[in-house]
Amino acid sequence: MASWSVFAADEPRLADGIRLLLQQYGPGFGYLATVRADGGPRVHPVCPVVTDGGLFCFVVDSPKRRDLERDGRYALHSFPPEDSDDEAYVAGRAEPVTDRARVELVAAIGRAAPQVDWRLFEFSVDVAMLTRRDHGGPLSPDGGRPAVQVWLDPAAGRPGVSGLPDQRPSRRGRHGFDTRRTAA
Repeated sequence: MASWSVFAADEPRLADGIRLLLQQYGPGFGYLATVRADGGPRVHPVCPVVTDGGLFCFVVDSPKRRDLERDGRYALHSFPPEDSDDEAYVAGRAEPVTDRARVELVAAIGRAAPQVDWRLFEFSVDVAMLTRRDHGGPLSPDGGRPAVQVWLDPAAGRPGVSGLPDQRPSRRGRHGFDTRRTAA
């Protein structure tokens, strides 16, 4: 899975759009989905920190932290904007950050209180999606369909279903996916 910085270098406009939605209210704000011990989903509001060096989240001692420590899979969804139904989504794996200098740098950027029992996690990016909905309504030229941009980590293997060859459309663009297409 790619780091945020690798993803952002590959698709800077998509990364900027996702960052803007995550930080639309100032500090990062979104919903983090983790995997409970029984395999079920758990959703929590969080304040992600997006920097040029990565996508991070400080997580206090809680069920969500235990979820991430046990099974690092996550999905992060932006909080809905007040004036649209636009949305951003990122999914991948969370890894604890143990390098003290890096923790201190991100803590300063994210204004993390030093007296709180939190751990810093870095979120890798396997999938990134940005959905923009036309504010012109159903009479717009595209029929009011949302514009969806999707990035999939090209380094992550995605085998076909049940051993069949991969049935996805042929790869286009410098990273292998056409991120300018609209949803069908």
